[in-house]
Amino acid sequence: MVIVGAGFGGLQAAKTLGRAHNVRVTVVDRYNHHLFQPLLYQVATAVLNPADISAPIRSVLHARNTEVLLAEAKSVDPRRKVLIVEGGEIPYDSLVLATGATHSYFKHPEWAQVAPGLKTLEDAVRIRERVLTAFEAAERESDPVRQRQWMTFVIIGAGPTGVELAGALSYMTRHGLPKDFRRIDTREARVVLLEGLPRVLSAYPEELSEAAKRDLEKLHVEVRTGALVTGIDGEGVTFGDEHIATRTVMWGAGVAASPLVRSLDVPLDRAGRVKVSPRLTAPGLDDVYVIGDVAAAEHDGKPVPGIAPAAMQMGRHVGKTIRDRLAGRPMKAFRYHDKGSFAVIGRGYAVGLLYDKWRMKGLPAWLVWAGVHIAYLIGFRNRASVMLNWGYTFFTKGGRDMRLITGNVVKRMPALASPTQAPALPAPARPEPPASRPAPVH
Repeated sequence: MVIVGAGFGGLQAAKTLGRAHNVRVTVVDRYNHHLFQPLLYQVATAVLNPADISAPIRSVLHARNTEVLLAEAKSVDPRRKVLIVEGGEIPYDSLVLATGATHSYFKHPEWAQVAPGLKTLEDAVRIRERVLTAFEAAERESDPVRQRQWMTFVIIGAGPTGVELAGALSYMTRHGLPKDFRRIDTREARVVLLEGLPRVLSAYPEELSEAAKRDLEKLHVEVRTGALVTGIDGEGVTFGDEHIATRTVMWGAGVAASPLVRSLDVPLDRAGRVKVSPRLTAPGLDDVYVIGDVAAAEHDGKPVPGIAPAAMQMGRHVGKTIRDRLAGRPMKAFRYHDKGSFAVIGRGYAVGLLYDKWRMKGLPAWLVWAGVHIAYLIGFRNRASVMLNWGYTFFTKGGRDMRLITGNVVKRMPALASPTQAPALPAPARPEPPASRPAPVH
């Protein structure tokens, strides 16, 4: 059994098969760690450390029948039943593809250089560096127009990733950063969220979309719906007849399935996902299972959403299916159990659907979201660290010192403003001299 990808789906498939004595499992991933993607935006906004939301794959999979290989999969040859990786081939009896999704820039690949997305730890650290560097550049800038450009941040796409990133970034500029700078007031930073559709969080009921928009505006995020982006470069973003001057753009608008599944030569949907059978196999390939963000699966006539709980359910189903097949038991079709979905906007602000019928918003939704995410994190240390960080941030409105720029960005800085051009700092307060006492009368 070869599993490609150690995300939510692949990890669950490996764990389920780890209890089967008659199966040898090989997990292949180009990274050595499992990543809790839903909290990537908190690494990007300096709330959490990268280690808080990741864990080495080898420390998670301890079964004697399971091995882990660090390798990058290039293609699949179903006829020879081999997975082709960088530097060799891996034969398989059954194959599970759980390689997740990548960014889609809608036929504008050049935008990737100026508008990074958020799918990996590298992406999150890169965005964090761009945001923090922008404030450092604004601190040095002598031209007020250029300074304003550095302090303007544009996020494209108002799905869960875009909404969460915009809320966290705006909160950081108003609570985490103001004490750090002297020449700029980070509370004057402008955070703009652009969405091409008529409302934010379009997959949610309209009532929750409107609540999310109101919450974003309370956090001083400018929400622009019906804004189709037509141009992005190093100087700003263009949509319609408008142009926003900015040096920091972030992408959360489109996703596409991992290109690995194209090598299967089977029908794909518009997002590049495999149209899987009810048992989650690729069409005409009963020994190839496709799960998670690369699978276009349906349940009761509705598409299964591309979220972590769905991928985990798919992984467990595939593991049980293979065990049933080896035991000669009938194999069952996949049934998705919708436990709900949540999007957090900021401290105490969230919206969500619980079991597809209970609508929640505000602090109750935020508390449920926090509890679910902590429960899904791998490892006690990660859970404890995240709980401590969130508790400290919630009660102090601040954050721990995660605001690190790890790259050498000095060469990209603007010319240094002279002291005469910088706003004068307030003079330190001096204690009043004690009142003089009258001379004693004799």
